[in-house]
Amino acid sequence: MWRREPAAGGRDVPLRRSLLLRLLAVTVLVSVCSVAATAWVVVRTTAVAIQKEQGQALADDAKIYDHLLGYAATHPNWDGVGPAVAALADDTNHRIVLLQGEVPVADSAPVRGHPYRPPSKPTAVVNPLSVSPELSRTGSADRIDPRAVGPFRLPAKERTTLRQAASRTVKCLSDTWGVTAQITNEPNGRPRLVVPNGDDTHASGQRCANTTLDASTRTETRALGALSTLVDKCLDRVHAAPVVLARDYTWSPMSRAPTPAPGAASVAPSDATRAAPGSGGVRGTGGVPGTRAVPSAGGVPDTGVRGAADVVATPRASPPQDTASVPAPVKAPSDANTSLVNTCVSTSRAEQLAPYVAPSALLYVSSPARAATTFFDLSAGNRARIAGGAALVLLVTVTVTTLAGIRLVRPLRALTHAARRMEGGDTAARVRVTGGDELARLAVAFNSMSERREQLESVRKAMVSDVAHELRTPLSNIRGWLEAAEDGVVAHDQLLLSSLLEEALLLQHVIDDLRDLSAADAGELRLRKEWVDVGDLLAQTAVAHRASAERAGVALSVAPPSVGASSGAAPSPEEPSAGLLLEADPVRLRQALGNLVSNAIRHTPRGGEVTLRARVEGLRVLIEVEDTGSGIAPDELPHVFDRFWRAEKSRSRGTGGSGLGLSIVRKLAEAHGGVVSASSSVGVGTVFTLTLPMPGA
Repeated sequence: MWRREPAAGGRDVPLRRSLLLRLLAVTVLVSVCSVAATAWVVVRTTAVAIQKEQGQALADDAKIYDHLLGYAATHPNWDGVGPAVAALADDTNHRIVLLQGEVPVADSAPVRGHPYRPPSKPTAVVNPLSVSPELSRTGSADRIDPRAVGPFRLPAKERTTLRQAASRTVKCLSDTWGVTAQITNEPNGRPRLVVPNGDDTHASGQRCANTTLDASTRTETRALGALSTLVDKCLDRVHAAPVVLARDYTWSPMSRAPTPAPGAASVAPSDATRAAPGSGGVRGTGGVPGTRAVPSAGGVPDTGVRGAADVVATPRASPPQDTASVPAPVKAPSDANTSLVNTCVSTSRAEQLAPYVAPSALLYVSSPARAATTFFDLSAGNRARIAGGAALVLLVTVTVTTLAGIRLVRPLRALTHAARRMEGGDTAARVRVTGGDELARLAVAFNSMSERREQLESVRKAMVSDVAHELRTPLSNIRGWLEAAEDGVVAHDQLLLSSLLEEALLLQHVIDDLRDLSAADAGELRLRKEWVDVGDLLAQTAVAHRASAERAGVALSVAPPSVGASSGAAPSPEEPSAGLLLEADPVRLRQALGNLVSNAIRHTPRGGEVTLRARVEGLRVLIEVEDTGSGIAPDELPHVFDRFWRAEKSRSRGTGGSGLGLSIVRKLAEAHGGVVSASSSVGVGTVFTLTLPMPGA
């Protein structure tokens, strides 16, 4: 289905469908892709460099923080930290400054006469009782550095005793089960057995048990007792029930105080709840011989005695105890009570360790004179990124340009092919219309031009045939009459002369009509305008055609003009047309009205009526010729003003006419700045309306 060309004065192509906008969009897309690819390469390379630099800086900060945190956890003050700070500064090539309030504790690169002015935010706060989770490597849940052991640090004598017991256990495991165990030291100095491959299934049993290694030392018992006192005071302040603490800081509810075993600070039942915050109730043993001591999930140092039980999976049997000394079963504590106990344990530990650790200090790490260790250069990796980005931009650009070019070239090629077909004489050449941009409008215009050319070619052929037909008929009649007179068949009388004159006049009429149309088409139809009274014009036309109307048995009448307020003075009864004036060529205007009237008489059957009337509508004068003839079919009505068009397809001359009269009317109306139109109903009649502008319109 082909689209028609939009009517004159229609809207332009919408901006969203404009070809210019699409070209701009392609340009912008290519530019955006280029900028995006360049930005991606730069950002990617810069991000890698920044990440490396930040990673290195973060690693250096963590190293410095961890080293100073360990110093604070093992020293009661910051005296003597200077050499450690200087060594760290030399190792990391950073300037390290420690401040307590505004008082410098240590500065790796002091400037004489220029006191250090710290920035608004320190790198970290060095406090072993409140470890920074971002820089800490310990992962302690209660944020207490595991190296801060305070009163739990074992003296040399106790370390030696435990070390000997651990050595005996290692030898027993090796000789009996073939298990190779190693001895490591916890932060407080207690030895711990570690099986490298984690296979301790052969270490179960009683053979390698060591009560010395499993039991708490006097130092641990004394420190744990002091911690229990602090915890009980804290719980008493919040009106919570007391608990029993184990050596690994786990706790259990206490309904009745148990009788502690010799050498142990306290005894915890097997369902003891972890004391460290966030531990979630991990079970501990509190130093009961034969049961594994589980370390704190938060990295809290397990200061409990560990020996053979550290590698034994199955708890060994405990010696019989007095039932009177066994605590009565109690219900599991609530979540709220658990949170209170954990909080009290954490605060009590911090209170107990405070005298043994260095006070909190602000750490500032900077490197003002240090050059970046990573920067953008033309290394192989960066060259590969640049080449990849350029190739991607080139690929996107070529792809987008190719797609846009194909969309532009395809309709142009179709138009070129159709134009060549039309050049070769194919008047049916058309192109498919898609979209709504300028190329689509061009395709619509081409289709309309091709269709119009096809119509004109058809009209031209029909016109040649019609002209030949119209001229041949009178010429044939003249020739026939002359041949008959020459042969003596017809007498040389007045009848012969009248017949020859009638055919010559008809031939002259056709030639005059063709000349008028040719002059109108060439724009050479000259008008001699003057003021014309429309009422007189209608009357003169009716008088000129009254004889032909009477011969056809048709009544010809003129209705009084209807003059509105905009036409000027109202008509009087004596002068019906007063005030209804036009500036027109009276001869050409009578010719147009005469053609309309003769056409109406010719197509009105005997007994019918033809009426002429004029009226004013706004700034226009409408002259109507109405008949009560046979009417015109709707599909034929648009062609009534075409040249040589007739309702009778047989081209019979029974009704007369050359088929040019209505075409001449249209040209004359257009020459006067007006139009002519027709409306018809089959079997009712037809109304031809000649619309002309008022003077001054």
